[in-house]
Amino acid sequence: MRPDHKTIGRQYLLLGAGMAVVGGLLAYLVRWQLAWPGTPVPGFRWVPEPTLYEGIVPEPAYNAFVTMHGTIMMFFVAMPILVGGFGNFLVPLMIGAREMAFPRLGRLSVGTFAVAALLLLASFVVENGAASAGWTAYAPLSADATYTAGVARGLDLWIVALTLELVAFVLGSINLVTTVLNARAPGMTWWRLPLFVWMQLAAAVLFLASVGPLVAAALMLLADRTLGSGFFLPERGGEPLLWQHLFWFFGHPEVYVIMLPGFGIVMEILPVFARKPFFGYRAVVWATIAAGALSLVVWAHHMFVSGIDPRLAGPFSVTTILVSVPFAIMVGCMLLTLLGGTIELATPMLFALGTLATFLVGGVTGVYLGAAALDIYLHDTYFVVAHFHFTLFPAVVLGGLAGLYYWFPKMFGRMLDERLGKIHFWLTFLSFNAVFLPLFLIGLGGHMRRIYDASQYTLLAPFVDATAVVSHGFVTRAAILLLAAQTILVVNVLWTLVARARAADNPWRANTLEWATTSPPPRGNFLTMPTVYRDPYEYSPPDAATDWLPQSVPDPRGRA
Repeated sequence: MRPDHKTIGRQYLLLGAGMAVVGGLLAYLVRWQLAWPGTPVPGFRWVPEPTLYEGIVPEPAYNAFVTMHGTIMMFFVAMPILVGGFGNFLVPLMIGAREMAFPRLGRLSVGTFAVAALLLLASFVVENGAASAGWTAYAPLSADATYTAGVARGLDLWIVALTLELVAFVLGSINLVTTVLNARAPGMTWWRLPLFVWMQLAAAVLFLASVGPLVAAALMLLADRTLGSGFFLPERGGEPLLWQHLFWFFGHPEVYVIMLPGFGIVMEILPVFARKPFFGYRAVVWATIAAGALSLVVWAHHMFVSGIDPRLAGPFSVTTILVSVPFAIMVGCMLLTLLGGTIELATPMLFALGTLATFLVGGVTGVYLGAAALDIYLHDTYFVVAHFHFTLFPAVVLGGLAGLYYWFPKMFGRMLDERLGKIHFWLTFLSFNAVFLPLFLIGLGGHMRRIYDASQYTLLAPFVDATAVVSHGFVTRAAILLLAAQTILVVNVLWTLVARARAADNPWRANTLEWATTSPPPRGNFLTMPTVYRDPYEYSPPDAATDWLPQSVPDPRGRA
């Protein structure tokens, strides 16, 4: 039987959610060690050596937990949920297609990703544990097969898993781009594409344009470790900075590959719950294209303190400031969409508004870090950690949850409970800010990141005061609340699937094509193929009997 893009999308969502549990668990272990170093971690006293002994996190395991948390959340949670999950499920529906262009390629993509995830998890159980060279795997540490008392096989598995994950999304991106180019419904012109589709298309093109150097770098790194080559090892004539250039040439566009689909989700939700057209549709499309192009020429702002030629600092500072302009346009258009609207604070809208509010903090602090003079002081401090999470958490977690609450009835045919959803939002939003806002102050105080026991350093000891607000103790308590709040979502999903009534086909009265079919959609998506006759965000006045019609429903006023 030919695979169904909706099944593949759900599989990606399930795999991403499972990896998110692992990534969250690792964050809990790291946070506990930072707040109460050397004390037993509740719930982990049973785990044997070498990973944990009597519940106390040893130093090698701490480095591995930091490495694997970053890797999992960046590559094995954000990508499968936002790109693989929502992208595969929604793009064909939103453009009026019956299926992805290459259904079997989609199945190969999700299968390859599943193998990559299993290999990454398997690295925890090899001798000496998982990779511990940091999620960026900087050479020469990562290139030496004997580093850190022989933690070699774990990093080898890390390299293979990362490479396979990238290959999986190369396949998926080719599939998505081809689908949008060739499978649009009659009347679905480029300027009628929903903004979510534009964001997915831009993310796929940007991923394909930037992923090659990192795949090549991963293979070169594996050759250094297993074949005795010397691409990144100075003693063999290699250049450690080459890894950083290759990694960040992909790594910075990758941030936008993740952010753009999250923004696309928010852009679909805002006009529906503001009951007005999206403001500045074409401006957002051109801003997205500009942001993608500029993201390819900003990578060295991650390397201001790495020893590169100081004369490069100026140009890369300028491009970093310039890339903030398209995102300012996007955020401005989203805010203007709300202006004068009839706002309905349903759960998807709350998460969408939370995405906007928190991303503004990440965007502004990114401008600071893009200036070389400030970055030299703030580099490798908790200020960077806070900025990074304020950039990605809004798009990945808050944006992903907004999309889940919004499209859950389309995916599974049932409505998630609104009361539980709103409790989930407020606990998640408030606890996230309680975790990462203090880290800006901790970073400004000079606290370096990736320190195993901060109490051993006179400068850092005050930040391990469990009673102070600006301390690891306060931050860790908030992080535990943040993780615990996600159990509300699990309860809500399980209860909804088991006991809640079936949802209507278009419960939100939305206007894009996925709502013009049944919930959940049948194989082939549409009983009769739709013909698009108007823009996806065109608004019917509130006094019309058919307010906010899907694009494929005939216009009762006879308008073409």
